[in-house]
Amino acid sequence: MRRRSSGSTEGDDSDEVIVPESRGSEDDGRKRSFTSAKFDVTRHSDTLDRRKSEKSASSVPVLHNAGLSSLHTAGVSEKQKQTLYTPVERATDDKMADTRDWRRSRMRSSWRCSLLTLATTLLSLLVLFSIIHAFLTRQLDPKGCNNCRMLPAYAKFSDFDTEHTRFASKYSLYLYREGGIDEDTMVKGVPVLFIPGNAGSYKQVRPLAAEAAHYFHNTVQQDPNAIKSGTRNLDFFTVDFNEDITAFHGQTLLDQAEYLNEAVAYVLSLYHDPRRSRRDPGLPDPSSVILVGHSMGGIVARTMLTMPNYQSNSINTIITMSAPHARPPASFDAELVRTYKRINDYWREAYSQKWANDNPLWHVTLISIAGGGLDTVVPSDYASLSSLVPDTHGFTVFTSSIPNVWTGADHLSILWCDQFRKIIVRSLIEAIDVHRPGQTKQRAERMRIFKRWYLTGMEDVAEKTLPQKEPTTLLTLEDSSNSIISQGERLVLKTFGRAGTPRAHLLPIPPLGSPGGKKFTLLSNQLIDAPGANGKLEILFCSVFPLQAGQSATLFSMSMDLSSTSSGSTRLACKHAASDVIRLPASTRTSKYSFDDAQPFSYLQYSLEDLAEHQFVAVVDKMSQATQGWAIAEFSDNTKSSIRPQLSLPKLLTFGLHVKLPAQRPTVTEIKIPAMVSSLLAYRLSIGTQACGDDLEMFTPLLRQYISEPYESKYFVNVKEANINIHGVAPFMPPPLRGQALSDGVSLQLWSDPTCDTSIDVSLKVDILGSMGKLVMRYRMVFAAFPLVVVALVLRKQFMVHDESGIFITFMESIDLCLRSSLPLLFFAMTCLALSLAMSSSSTSKPSSFSLFSWRGNATESAIDYTKNDLLLGSQDPLFWFLVPLSGLVSVGICVIVNYLVLAVTQILCFVFSILSSRPAWVRNDDRRFKYITNTLFFFLAVYAAIYGVTYAYVLHRLVNFVCAWLVTVHFSSSSFSLSGLSQILEGEEGEEDIKKIP
Repeated sequence: MRRRSSGSTEGDDSDEVIVPESRGSEDDGRKRSFTSAKFDVTRHSDTLDRRKSEKSASSVPVLHNAGLSSLHTAGVSEKQKQTLYTPVERATDDKMADTRDWRRSRMRSSWRCSLLTLATTLLSLLVLFSIIHAFLTRQLDPKGCNNCRMLPAYAKFSDFDTEHTRFASKYSLYLYREGGIDEDTMVKGVPVLFIPGNAGSYKQVRPLAAEAAHYFHNTVQQDPNAIKSGTRNLDFFTVDFNEDITAFHGQTLLDQAEYLNEAVAYVLSLYHDPRRSRRDPGLPDPSSVILVGHSMGGIVARTMLTMPNYQSNSINTIITMSAPHARPPASFDAELVRTYKRINDYWREAYSQKWANDNPLWHVTLISIAGGGLDTVVPSDYASLSSLVPDTHGFTVFTSSIPNVWTGADHLSILWCDQFRKIIVRSLIEAIDVHRPGQTKQRAERMRIFKRWYLTGMEDVAEKTLPQKEPTTLLTLEDSSNSIISQGERLVLKTFGRAGTPRAHLLPIPPLGSPGGKKFTLLSNQLIDAPGANGKLEILFCSVFPLQAGQSATLFSMSMDLSSTSSGSTRLACKHAASDVIRLPASTRTSKYSFDDAQPFSYLQYSLEDLAEHQFVAVVDKMSQATQGWAIAEFSDNTKSSIRPQLSLPKLLTFGLHVKLPAQRPTVTEIKIPAMVSSLLAYRLSIGTQACGDDLEMFTPLLRQYISEPYESKYFVNVKEANINIHGVAPFMPPPLRGQALSDGVSLQLWSDPTCDTSIDVSLKVDILGSMGKLVMRYRMVFAAFPLVVVALVLRKQFMVHDESGIFITFMESIDLCLRSSLPLLFFAMTCLALSLAMSSSSTSKPSSFSLFSWRGNATESAIDYTKNDLLLGSQDPLFWFLVPLSGLVSVGICVIVNYLVLAVTQILCFVFSILSSRPAWVRNDDRRFKYITNTLFFFLAVYAAIYGVTYAYVLHRLVNFVCAWLVTVHFSSSSFSLSGLSQILEGEEGEEDIKKIP
């Protein structure tokens, strides 16, 4: 075969004859230049073309060099040339024609896929579409946040410069002032530092700071008792981080923490300067700052306490909103992962100390508030503090649990949600005490305040104030002004003031140890009056107070006389219950959402232990004329009000749960389902209607769904159907600090009108599609790691076939081979590994009652592996074994779609390149010395991506870079490399004499 070199004339064709070389002649000492090696980067089919040509040429007799030299003489005719060389050239030309046809067919086959690959891809896309569709349309929480208004102004501290911090040129510090209220820049309250999150703005402090200014100016400042007790306004400082990215860069997080510690020192110095402070000179100078952090700002706040420049006791209260405390939101940066580990280890170690003096965080309270399912930026599971802080120093609560908020919030609306910001500001102001250097009340008192504002009041940790009170009200009654309800009967008031005069209804309190474990409950649609209020309803817990001769009734600050002047009056020493009232969303025929603008219900709940020193419950109807309103009070048996079905999770998923509440039931019924602990499962609840007429029904069923760790409650008003989903046991989450898993599961608390005297059917079934939607937030990182498993195995198969046959097969052909062998085997092995890890974890975990040392104070149990959920898909439940092959299936479909997209882009680029250049390029590397290393690298990459790809993604990134570097090294292993050749490539100077010519 003759071939004209680039740039030669037609006459030059006869001066050069290319003879096909045998396979062994390639290593005859000639070395290809780097310029020729540059073109060895195109289609895999050229290698096969050349090998086929060489094989056919070696099977045909070829003349020696002596004969070849005679061709350069002029005495050889064309007939003689054809006679001498027809066998070689004809064979070569035929083979080249065949290989060109083969190459075109191979190019067409790059888009083809087998039936197995097609079926797998279609099934994968169907599953992926179902997951995304369910995430967008099913099990969605309603949005109920109201907008807020403010008139912001910001004062920049220009003198906080490089003399104070090395980041002065990068970051800035501001003081917020609300227009029309605080227009001066003098500090006069308690310092609060707001920390924005990832790419956040310093202006996000506006809603909180504006509400604090208005609330203090309009309410607190008008109360002399509050001012006397040490309550002051809040000075909100905020930091401009220039929208730095902290969620993906650990060093940025450390830089911000260092800057903030220096900012805290500067802020505290402002209160020492009389030129900048308007505080009362008799008050101690502030020694600590309250931190409020949003998103990654909450992590920066916790990091500050671990930095070398942190001033001891300069921070004692931290409130975080939508902050991923438990684990980093993305593990792409090694420094971020290490920083998280260092911070969390520091906090755990601090709270593991036996003595308070050894705990540097003993004075710190940390409250983590999550937005729930509406937050699609950071999974709310990551906001949990259960693995970091004991409940004596902090807790995690969801906005849907907070009284008078009762709605979820997305990642940004949690900052400006009007109902929520009011609760934050009021809780902070109540925790203020400027008479102490720390500017806040003691830690235990702060925790009581935060629990009262953020929790529902029905949790086990909620403290009742009634037992700590002294009797303050003397209630005087006579037979005509009171009615005594018989033991075990229910008090039902459907109208207030029906008797025409105020009247007290007395319920005798059963003695301790009564069978059934009784508790007292009261529910009303009216506000329960505090002492001295002029409402409709007042609840008192009383004991008989016989007034002896000479004994004065002035011992009581309040007196309620419902008797005439008759001598047969009964006197009771009573305590008010207004401070223990629990707010519940109103549930009527017109109710739609728990956050509707309606007057909430009032609810009281006490155990017999709380009422041990009392004899009667007095429900006082204070109205003198008929008024709308109702109240229901009773002592109910715990055995009747609490239902605990013995139902395993597989049985629950298979058959569901069906409960029929009897007609004679308590007002409040609680169904506890211990098997429901996973955040990956969603359910659908149905409640039958009551056969009450419109005139008889006082309220419609009200449902509360809650778990105890973290504190998450959701309310459903006028409920007939409800979506049940929780943030319980979640993938990749570290175990609780106490080494215990959730044991109580989900509880469904149902308030229903007992006067209807009809039964209610309650049914619960798993929502399969809704559960698929829950995989998005928990496993979105898997969709970045698991496809790499498929790609690594496919590349490994391509190199294996190339090493055996010299053919570099297409991606689709390789994935078809992998689907028949390696991929099923790998995912089967991973599934077995997941089952093994789950079974070993369940067998080694024991309840705390079996431990030698139980939980005491703040000490943690010693042998807790906080990384045990980092492997594979992060779940320790054997029930979810199918997630491994399911993720593999979805990953195959993703890889196939991405492959076709890449092919389309490649075809377009090749077409453009073919127009701009006609230079040949050949795949040349046939070196097989490193095939075992290459196969091992790809296999190791696939296994690591499957096991640790989510938790340590940054290592996966480094492994991919290493594999790419290895492939480049192998590519250049059979070619000469020179700086001159590299220079020629960069300058575009290719010598035609260096281009190796092939048949």
